[in-house]
Amino acid sequence: MRFKTRYRFWHVVLTFIGLGILAGIFYYFVYAPSTHKDIMPVVPKPKARPGGNFRAFITFIYFITLFYFTLNYYYSLIAANKKFMSFLKLAGAITLVVFIYNALLFYFLPNALHDVYVSIFQLFWKTVVNMIPLLLFCYFFAYVTVLRESLKQKRVLEAQKLQLEMQISQANFNFLKAQINPHFLHNTLNYLYAKSLPYSEELSEGILTLSDIMRYALTKGNQRDGKAPLKDEIEHVNNVIKISQLRYSNQLKVNFEVSGDVNEAVIIPFVLITLVENAFMHGDLKNKEYPIDIKLEVKENRLYFYCRNKKRSGPKQLSTGIGLDNIKKRLDLAYDDNYSYTVKDEPDFYTTELTINKL
Repeated sequence: MRFKTRYRFWHVVLTFIGLGILAGIFYYFVYAPSTHKDIMPVVPKPKARPGGNFRAFITFIYFITLFYFTLNYYYSLIAANKKFMSFLKLAGAITLVVFIYNALLFYFLPNALHDVYVSIFQLFWKTVVNMIPLLLFCYFFAYVTVLRESLKQKRVLEAQKLQLEMQISQANFNFLKAQINPHFLHNTLNYLYAKSLPYSEELSEGILTLSDIMRYALTKGNQRDGKAPLKDEIEHVNNVIKISQLRYSNQLKVNFEVSGDVNEAVIIPFVLITLVENAFMHGDLKNKEYPIDIKLEVKENRLYFYCRNKKRSGPKQLSTGIGLDNIKKRLDLAYDDNYSYTVKDEPDFYTTELTINKL
């Protein structure tokens, strides 16, 4: 098992010193006076050796190291939600290491041991008995730490969820406010289309296309499941290209290629059109050598979108970049790590590529 540090070594040192001070105070004020008043039965136990600075230092380092590794190992197991056997194996391994350490002292440095043992078997059972409360304490302390961190993380997630719900509610409210004028405009465009039919086929076609664009924006902008048919998105892109061509007397140089089966695919709406509109806003639309190149390919539930335009020379149109930033945020929410979005901003060309690995 990989060792992961959760408790700093000096934290354990300070905690151990604090517990030692509390234990000394308890012994001095509670336990020590009672030993003089009550007659306690004499229980044979290993003879304690006289105290010494060397033995005290060795004992201090021993317990600090033992607590440090035991706490961190138990924390890792509890945080990983391991089964009971993992804790049992760890307890056995720590007990074995402690016994080997004491056994080496027993044979080679007996003065470092706190008690006197007549045999290695007595040392073994004493080690096992002493390890039980220590292991239980470390487990309880690590469990409380994991529980406290879980509750803290839960509160953070709940706060984030509440903030996200508030943002969604505000977005829905803004969307409902924005629908008032578009609905009026949509109905007006339908009226103008009917009136313009006898006078100009090109004008009526432009009004009808603009009406389709407005209708799509109204219906697809409030999808409950957050997705729209890809074929509708493609039609929306075609309508925007068409209305732009009408504005410029069909002089725009645009190549739009679609390949693959798009009938069953769905995508979050208004992502593709935002990339296309960005190319129309900043691109050289009438350059015959470098037309706006738009490609969309769907293969095995994987979408690849490519848009490249030559930059317009002269004064540039101001852009806030909000639309492109919103695309990144929406893609993160909808597809997590299952997509890639790259922008290549060269001196003369601007290229965007979007790959959704799983629609």
